[in-house]
Amino acid sequence: MVLTVIYQGLLVLFPVAMVYSAAADVLTMTLSNRIALLLAAGFVLLAPLTGMDWIAFAMHFAAGAAVLAAGFLLFAQGWVGGGDAKLAAVIALWLGWDHTLSFIGLSASFGGLMALAILSFRGSVLPQVVLRQPWVQRLHQDKAGIPYGVALAVGALAVYPDTIWMKLSAG
Repeated sequence: MVLTVIYQGLLVLFPVAMVYSAAADVLTMTLSNRIALLLAAGFVLLAPLTGMDWIAFAMHFAAGAAVLAAGFLLFAQGWVGGGDAKLAAVIALWLGWDHTLSFIGLSASFGGLMALAILSFRGSVLPQVVLRQPWVQRLHQDKAGIPYGVALAVGALAVYPDTIWMKLSAG
């Protein structure tokens, strides 16, 4: 019974946090530290309960730390936001080394396509009724950033079905 609840948590927590992060980034152009903390705490709580050994646990943390370091280098260059760096790191924490490179590749690919689509969107003339929405105004501004949390979430969700978490949940 307890394991069933844990496995159902694995099915829900990470994907819901990804969808929430993507939506929040589009609507507000910010990523909440609370989501990153929730995911980190969820990992720390759930990983040992699923039988993950300490070596695997440490390797997941190493993946998250490496992505955090790379993310902050990108942040220092002004290429990504701090929320993006933290979200990418906590995603890598959950995915571990086995899936982090796939996640980064997919996120970068989708992020590039999304950036092109948003730049095209910014070059278009929109009806006033649409521009009355604050989030559309933000997204349409030439100087605004790209809500890269969307690309991170899509990359994470694309990889998640192949992770140990889903294998545990399947049975």
